[in-house]
Amino acid sequence: MEGFDSTMARIGYARVSTVDQHLDLQKDALLAAGCSRIFEDCGVSGAEWQRNGLDKMLRALRRGDILIVWKLDRLGRSLGHLVTVIERLRRRGVEFQSLTESIDTSSPTGKLLFHIVASIAEFEKSLLRERTIAGIESARARGKQPGRRRALTEEQCREIRDALAAGSNLREIANRYRVHPRTITRGMDRLIRTG
Repeated sequence: MEGFDSTMARIGYARVSTVDQHLDLQKDALLAAGCSRIFEDCGVSGAEWQRNGLDKMLRALRRGDILIVWKLDRLGRSLGHLVTVIERLRRRGVEFQSLTESIDTSSPTGKLLFHIVASIAEFEKSLLRERTIAGIESARARGKQPGRRRALTEEQCREIRDALAAGSNLREIANRYRVHPRTITRGMDRLIRTG
């Protein structure tokens, strides 16, 4: 492709977190950036260190290659993971580019920008985690149970316990209450814990 150095391979990496998302936008951008090969992970969280496509891509990269991603968080969610991967690439003589954030580690400015953007992303994630924990603690202090509403009330769990003790079948009870048998088992465990 015009404008690209033919001595280096431009290798792309694309990832989506859920299987119902599509890689098309990322792949189109990577092809437009001159990637000769694109590795993919579909339905895999960026928090996962072990990813099939990522692992294959890291093994395929050679000195002088450039790893290109559409967006920084496609490579990894945590600062630690991003810095580890980028540092390993640097030691192997592989450069890194993120198209959306305009990061290019082949330049000093790009290296600095990478560390700044990665630090801000990690900071935002930490703030979100802190706000979530504070919200849960605040809800508990007001007597509310955070999270999804339970499928079975305590009264229903006691009724089910009595029915099971009387010899009723677990599957029949689950059908009657329109829940999965595991939901009943969890409800029984909760009753035992709470007395």
